[in-house]
Amino acid sequence: MSSSSLKALKYRTVTEVTGPLLIIQDVKGVAYGELVKIETPSGEIRTGTVLETGLGYAIIQVFEGTRDLDTSKTTVRFTGETMKLPVSEDMLGRIFNGRGEPIDGGPPIIPEDELDIHGAPINPAAREYPKEFIQTGISAIDGMNTLSRGQKLPLFTESGLPHNILTAQIVRQATIPGKEEEFAIVFAAMGITTEEAIYFRQEFERTGALERVVMFINLAEDPAIERIITPRLALTTAEYLAFKKDIHILVILTDMLNYGEALREISAAREEVPGRRGFPGYLYTDLATNYERCGRIIGKKGSITLIPIVTMPGGDVTHPVVDLTGYITEGQIYLDRALYRKGIYPPINVLPSLSRLMKEATRYTRKDHHPLSDQLYYCYAEGVELRGLVAVVGEEALTERDRKYLEFADAFERRFIAQGVYENRDLETTLRIGWDLLCEYIPESEWKRLDPDIIKQYCPVYSKTS
Repeated sequence: MSSSSLKALKYRTVTEVTGPLLIIQDVKGVAYGELVKIETPSGEIRTGTVLETGLGYAIIQVFEGTRDLDTSKTTVRFTGETMKLPVSEDMLGRIFNGRGEPIDGGPPIIPEDELDIHGAPINPAAREYPKEFIQTGISAIDGMNTLSRGQKLPLFTESGLPHNILTAQIVRQATIPGKEEEFAIVFAAMGITTEEAIYFRQEFERTGALERVVMFINLAEDPAIERIITPRLALTTAEYLAFKKDIHILVILTDMLNYGEALREISAAREEVPGRRGFPGYLYTDLATNYERCGRIIGKKGSITLIPIVTMPGGDVTHPVVDLTGYITEGQIYLDRALYRKGIYPPINVLPSLSRLMKEATRYTRKDHHPLSDQLYYCYAEGVELRGLVAVVGEEALTERDRKYLEFADAFERRFIAQGVYENRDLETTLRIGWDLLCEYIPESEWKRLDPDIIKQYCPVYSKTS
């Protein structure tokens, strides 16, 4: 029997329905990742994909869930194709669900191409090193943890912190300064509430940011299996826009914890041997297949930069999804509950935060950017350490130098880290605030990380006298 004849067959050999999975026996010529059409006893057509194949059996994950399916009346047809996403530049400004279907009331997308949602691996030899600067308008990121084009820089947060507000601000403000190059954002939300989805949609529409955004929304009440598909749809869209249409793309995925828990749920339904904390042993590989789709390719004008948002349950940085994300990506940005309680927004703690590619990005900004950042980091770290000392010995035991650093730490949080939700600072403003804080609180003799030539050229005190 030919392969085309096999694909035309409708199987009625479903033997088990468990969670979002169907197990079907006596099948032939089935491939991993193959798209499947499932007909329910009521005549409804659902879509699934092959999760596992073996000798005469296949395990199928059903995107719409397995409610009302039974083993005797459900029919399954294998299409012989993998799941593909219709793509077009017309996707910009549109909102889709976690299966790639428009949910904004607009017309269907007329595709210019249809791409496999699992993408094509980038040849390591064809990768170009991430470089150049993406401006978010947020001082704690631009000044202290600078984002490079092509970088993977996660944001680690906790429940109750304003990561949704910060995410929306990054989407509104992110840009490539000083260059007339096309820039767009692909935003994918997984397992969020209806209230959060409404917030993101209204925020982007009200501020006009939606015109350059492609949104994929998977709600908490949607099937868990859909959360596995959503980031792949977003990254497929990003690859098309970046490498086919020469647009610089920033991808934001929120929340990768929900994605990881969906993986765990499906792994449990398959009765796989659990790994750390019940997550599947292939969690690292699965996360990497998503994160490593970003980057730059030699000879291609476009680029894909990635900011995954990951919630740390109870602030646990050793949680498997958080821990493995940190291994795969090039740094991390931490939101801090102590800063949030002080009323600091955004509550970004710059001390444990790190952008491993900041040095490359600052080559394209200003000569004083990196050394000034180092000096500010040192002064703030000194001040935070002295807070612990004050709690033990009291402020009266401090030297005059210690008091300066203590005052600097407070001012750094109030004036540099803190900014308005709709305050979009360019890099020059961020660096000026940093210089002003140094001049106001720290004697020049303590500026050990700044070259004298840099000080004379960029310090506002010297600029006024020259």
